[in-house]
Formats: sequence, C-alpha cells, structure tokens
Amino acid sequence: MAELTTLARPYAKAVFAAAQDQNAVDQWDQALAFAAQVAADQEVKNILANPGLSEQRKAELFADCFEEPLPEALRNFLLILAESKRLALLPEVSALFSLYRADLERTVNLKVSTAYEMTAEQQQQLIDALSKKLERKVSLEAATDQSLIGGVVVHTGDLVIDASVRGKLARMAKALGS
Repeated sequence: MAELTTLARPYAKAVFAAAQDQNAVDQWDQALAFAAQVAADQEVKNILANPGLSEQRKAELFADCFEEPLPEALRNFLLILAESKRLALLPEVSALFSLYRADLERTVNLKVSTAYEMTAEQQQQLIDALSKKLERKVSLEAATDQSLIGGVVVHTGDLVIDASVRGKLARMAKALGS
C-alpha cells in the first residue's frame, strides 16, 4: 500500500497544483473520487490489466465510464496515467488529492470510536476540543465499539489517538511483560 502511495504522490501533487491554478479543486476532487471508484471495480481492473489493449484505448474505455463528457484537462490526465501504465493508481491519487485539499482548507475528518454512543452534546464538545488542539475545522464520524470498555479512539489518516480502557490495559500488560 505504501508503495502505491509513493507511486501516486507525484501525480497527485501535479493534478492538485493544476486544480489550484484552475481554481477548480472541488471539481477535480469529485472527478477523481469517481475515477477512483471506477478504477477499483474488478471488471475495470481486468480491462486495465489486459495486455492486448493499447494504453490509449484503456484511457478511452475508462473515460467512457463517466456519464458526461470529461473536461479536456481530466481526459489529458487520464491519458498521461494510461501512457505511464498508472491508471490503477487512481484510488491512491484521489486519496492523496483529498488530503492535500483538506490541508489547504485546514479541515480534518475524524473517525471516533467509543464504547458507548455519544450524545450530540458530547460529540460537539469533542469537536470543539479537537478543533482547538489540531487548529483545524473538524468533521466527526462516530461509531461504537463495546470492546473498548471505555474511553475513545480517534483515527485520522495515519494519526491514532487511543484513550480507551482497552488500549491502556494493553499498554500496561506490555509494560508488565517486559
């Protein structure tokens, strides 16, 4: 996975810079998200892996999956990816693009797991505290996981804050086992 991200990074940076220049970050983000879904489809993966098709034909078939005609810039981007045999990287390119966008807009999406369902007031308190700590606008996706016993686990990108009872017990057991 990290290898795919490494391969996708230059493409994501380039397309993000182009989207900023065109003042079309939102449109590019949506188009790349859809393209990532298409690229993740098993039938499309099979087409992309077909050695009997030219790279240009693969890009054309890929572009045909869109309901509306593609903007010229997106069509060109798909051709560049196809010529480099990198169309399969679209999910990673899209994910990186979304991260760059969130960084630009100073936003962060958090997944929060708690042992018990949080009230709206508790969620808002957590959003306020994390917004202040992270210095970003926070959007929250809450879930319950009774195996946590108590506390909270926060996930965003590669950052994990484990303040759960289960996590504390695991750290304590590890320390005692050393």
